[in-house]
Amino acid sequence: MTDVVDADELLRRIRRGRDRAAEERTRWAERARDLAATEPDGARDAAASARAYEAVLRVLDEIVRPGVRPVERPAAEDGVRRVT
Repeated sequence: MTDVVDADELLRRIRRGRDRAAEERTRWAERARDLAATEPDGARDAAASARAYEAVLRVLDEIVRPGVRPVERPAAEDGVRRVT
């Protein structure tokens, strides 16, 4: 990978990656909802994939538009509260 990329091309690539992450997050979230009633393990795995794409999306958003989205703490899962 020896390509020299200017800033505009780099930004285009980041935006393309961001768009893809948003699509994949939506796809996996929908799959998790569809599987919730019939296949709980599959729904849990799909939800985990959706969360992973959400993390990627947040990072790329911060690169493209710094400070636009406030930093949010993840929701507690399984009734466990985070104490700080």
